[in-house]
Amino acid sequence: MATVTVGAVRERAPGERRVAVVPETVPLLRRAGLDVLVETGAGSGAWFTDADYTAAGAAVVSPAELYARAGLVLCVAAPDRETAAALRAGQTLTGLLEPLRHPALVQDLHRRGVRTVSLDLLPRTLSRAQSMDALTSQACVAGYKAALLAADSYDRFFPMLTTAAGTMRPAQFLVLGAGVAGLQAIATARRLGAVVSAYDVRPASRGEVESLGARFLDVQRPPDEEPGTGRGGYARELTEAEQQAQRAALDTHIARSDIVVTTAQVPGRKPPLLVTASVLERMRPGSVVVDLAASDLGGNVENSEPDKTAVLDNGVTVIGAGRLPSAMATAASTAYARNLVALLRHLVRDGELVLDPSDEITGALMGGETS
Repeated sequence: MATVTVGAVRERAPGERRVAVVPETVPLLRRAGLDVLVETGAGSGAWFTDADYTAAGAAVVSPAELYARAGLVLCVAAPDRETAAALRAGQTLTGLLEPLRHPALVQDLHRRGVRTVSLDLLPRTLSRAQSMDALTSQACVAGYKAALLAADSYDRFFPMLTTAAGTMRPAQFLVLGAGVAGLQAIATARRLGAVVSAYDVRPASRGEVESLGARFLDVQRPPDEEPGTGRGGYARELTEAEQQAQRAALDTHIARSDIVVTTAQVPGRKPPLLVTASVLERMRPGSVVVDLAASDLGGNVENSEPDKTAVLDNGVTVIGAGRLPSAMATAASTAYARNLVALLRHLVRDGELVLDPSDEITGALMGGETS
């Protein structure tokens, strides 16, 4: 029986500490009939040593040997130019490739005969694909870390405390975007004792928000406005008029909050602007805003920058936190690696990698590629 060889590469993007395979998943991959290669030093950012991988049954190899032997190359983020150039015809690259943001990269790989399987294209509406949903697992990490980051940056208490010095009021915590990251931020802030409110364009989010003990903001929408849910279970992109109406309705709630966490993203598109500079000016000194959507495409908060923290003239701290999963690399890598195990169990059959475009999961992950 043939054997598929998979190779996990070392991530080279600045600040990216995650890795696609962790030692605990090596035996699972081997039991699925896969040989496992790991690039030297690939797990060091997530505190996994080369010795850990060797003990688990993987072969730790140089980059050149990995690209020469692996038929299936596993990564976390889209590769840099050097890594992409090392791939050869017949290989398959699997990761969070974001083909909507990096179309030239994916088109070049396809032109050179390299197949791509991008986990961020997985439809969330397929129940049998939930164990493969890497966007969900990474968003869960990001939402948790966002609440902790906000707590660390906020100079007051989250819970109400009664002390000998008097009673300290609880923090007013607002989450904009109640997807996976937003819900995890809500749950974590609630555990820390904050008073939490949330808003999402998808009306169905109300039940999830309230089940976590938070208040769902009632923001009036015109009666003819479509629900905010788009294809595949993701939020759809709002029209400019809808965005302006949304911002106007939310401004008052934002201005009186102590902490605001924004999580609204549309796959492959510029994130919606939810917090304008004029609203930031109205917030109290010491308030904290964490923008999980901050990226080179923009963010939910005006003038936020990815991986940068700014304290405005009025004492409001704005954190561009677009890479939070990498800040918890061990947990994020473990969850991501488990997603990959579930995916490879679906793709590898009788020792062969089967990429069937007619399969609803595989076809979606290949982005419609048929060759």
